[in-house]
Amino acid sequence: MRTLLWVMAATVANSAVALAGAITLACSKRTLNRLLNALVGFSAGTLLAGAFFHLIAESLEEMLAERAFYLVFAGFILFFLIERFLHWHHCHEGKCNVHAFSYLLLFGDAIHNFIDGIIIAASFLVNAGIGIATTLAVISHELPQEFSDFAVLVYGGFERKKALFYNLVAQMTSIVGGLVGFFFIASSSLAIYLLPFAAGGFIYIGASDLVPELHREANLKKSMFSFLFFLLGVAFMVSIKHVFGN
Repeated sequence: MRTLLWVMAATVANSAVALAGAITLACSKRTLNRLLNALVGFSAGTLLAGAFFHLIAESLEEMLAERAFYLVFAGFILFFLIERFLHWHHCHEGKCNVHAFSYLLLFGDAIHNFIDGIIIAASFLVNAGIGIATTLAVISHELPQEFSDFAVLVYGGFERKKALFYNLVAQMTSIVGGLVGFFFIASSSLAIYLLPFAAGGFIYIGASDLVPELHREANLKKSMFSFLFFLLGVAFMVSIKHVFGN
């Protein structure tokens, strides 16, 4: 029961991130861009550190390295396919051609969040430390994405309140995924196999979507500012590992 409460709390918190777009109502474009650049750097650091120091490290204690890395690569491939065929990807400027169809964006985001919920549930079924680290990695990535998704929906013709509502609905599929993951995985040994699989997805998002965004900044001072947040993201995930003893 305690594990289920952890899963529910984590997926509800992840769903609430969809409301982050409301901040854009009070922010100037310049302030929003600075905030997004910092979040992109922090997100890249937490995703990559979470993948290597938490998910892969834990899976190597439970299975052969060769099997673990096959699963890492499988996760990498799946997230590539999700991005390619559902047009889901990170775009912190908010005006990407692949996001031209707002309903397609919502559909892809809902599927992605459902998968996130399953991954969060699987991680808590291993232990609370892995669960918290995974949840924080997911949320840190969702923050900049939810800003951009909100901007894309408004750009695509939605009114701001309607964009917030639909974005929240799409994000709440992580709760459904968490429940499915908990009740299905709890009665099997699949949880440990989902960890390296999730790590592959995290590596794909961090290396393919987020790090390239950091390279797009031509100003050296701004680039180093984002890189500092990247390092803070890494340090944050390493500290979580030590605090929870994983």
